[in-house]
Amino acid sequence: MTSVSTERITGRSLVAPELFGRLAARIVEDEGMDHVLAERVMDQALAFLGACAANPGAGLSPARLVDVGWHTFILHTADYRSFCRSLAGRFLHHVPTDGPDASGRGVGIAATAAVVEASGYAVDPELWAVSADCSEGSGGDGSDTSGSGKCSQCNRGCHSS
Repeated sequence: MTSVSTERITGRSLVAPELFGRLAARIVEDEGMDHVLAERVMDQALAFLGACAANPGAGLSPARLVDVGWHTFILHTADYRSFCRSLAGRFLHHVPTDGPDASGRGVGIAATAAVVEASGYAVDPELWAVSADCSEGSGGDGSDTSGSGKCSQCNRGCHSS
């Protein structure tokens, strides 16, 4: 009988514990979150980036809170650059889609969470939940088709390159 592992990779396992702690602490300070939530946010941001690395060109888009973790990490430029090089072999760009041509939007939140999970990462469903007010006027998966930006994947509409 063949054994199949159901173990999922945590995002936090992709960086050194010291870096993870610094990033979570920055979220606490900048966003006013409690420490436990900040750690969950950073874990999911790292899992999201791991899925982006494994799925180049997929246009994956983070949920709003996951995007907070991504933005936090990007501000640590040297660490972020090193992480991208090590994990993806390239820089993982944050591509805003809030300009005049928003046609390049990435995939929706639910679809991105499914790709994160399919890439082997543990998904925190509460952080990836699509809010009820995104079901109308959206693509049904949290992607905003109304052009309002209200239900876009991240807090300003963005995706990975």
